[in-house]
Amino acid sequence: MSATNKIISEPDSDFLLAGSRFVRACLRKPVDRTPVWFLRQAGRYMAEYREVRKHHTLVEICKQPELAAEVTITAAEKLGVDAAIIFADLLLPLEPMGLDFEFQAGEGPVVHRPLRTAEDVRALRTDRAGDLEYVARAIEKVAGHFRDRLGIIGFCGAPYTLASYMIEGGGSRNYIETKKLMYGSPAAWAMLLDKIVLVLTEYCRQQVQAGADVIQIFDSWVGSLSLSDYKDYAFEASKRLVRAVQAMGVPVIYFGVETAGLLGEMAVTGADVIGLDWRQPLDVGWNAVGHTRAVQGNLDPITLFAPPEILEIRVREILQAAAGRPGHIFNLGHGIVPGTPVENVQAVAKIVREFRLEGSGLQTSGSEAVHD
Repeated sequence: MSATNKIISEPDSDFLLAGSRFVRACLRKPVDRTPVWFLRQAGRYMAEYREVRKHHTLVEICKQPELAAEVTITAAEKLGVDAAIIFADLLLPLEPMGLDFEFQAGEGPVVHRPLRTAEDVRALRTDRAGDLEYVARAIEKVAGHFRDRLGIIGFCGAPYTLASYMIEGGGSRNYIETKKLMYGSPAAWAMLLDKIVLVLTEYCRQQVQAGADVIQIFDSWVGSLSLSDYKDYAFEASKRLVRAVQAMGVPVIYFGVETAGLLGEMAVTGADVIGLDWRQPLDVGWNAVGHTRAVQGNLDPITLFAPPEILEIRVREILQAAAGRPGHIFNLGHGIVPGTPVENVQAVAKIVREFRLEGSGLQTSGSEAVHD
């Protein structure tokens, strides 16, 4: 039975299990309160994660299902959220495709032999997605731990973002090499996206079969594109990936950064939920997406450093902008950054859990914590 089918029927009681609440919100179905989780909720800001990192690299954690499950579960339980996103990294599919990478101190991810030519693209492999099964094994452990108590989120990078990493070889300010290949070798660019979509589809299938209730597609770098370039060079590949994952029976969240000008077109991919960054009010972003889609967001992650009274004001502004409409998942507009006070993240989750908008149908109760 798919995760979607688990929660189609109306709830039998006044309160939903967190997993059901989260997936129902993805599908714009009524919920008892707004579900909440956080981008990068397992990370260096949390002492438990830093302790694990003393003994293991990021990639080692990803490749050892017991460790990946441990940091995923610890963060979700400590924060009191409605969903757990599996601990993994966007770049994991590069290795089975034939591109080695590493994380260098102060540099972030570095691809040692970035793509530059059509010959480089042709050399990429698409027959080794099975090498990524360790992520599915971690999801099995997390799903077994939480069962329906929390939603389980699997994820992958979007085709454009992964292609950019492969070409740039790491972080970039201007994406010059990516756009040179995109504009100058359209056949090679199309071949590259086709190969990425093929691998990511199988990768997501593994995650869904292992117990992921939802797949989030991260288009972290898509904000580097104009609307015309997004339509011409990125949209179709993203749409194919979204539809392929939905055919597996689970909702899709599609998230990008600096995407205010792209939101309408991103929604046309058919993704069930569009992630919003913090650069515009939630209601403005939702209007751009259209109310036939759910939305996720969109607190500025740096607001988590603010005094409690300011933090509460900003959280309530977002919840009030959502106006109790079905289909809002509270989250940040990007990931939690190192140094963020854990107690502030916990406070945001508590504010969201306790929020009540009069007349909206969103109800809260002091008893609901036992269901989370």
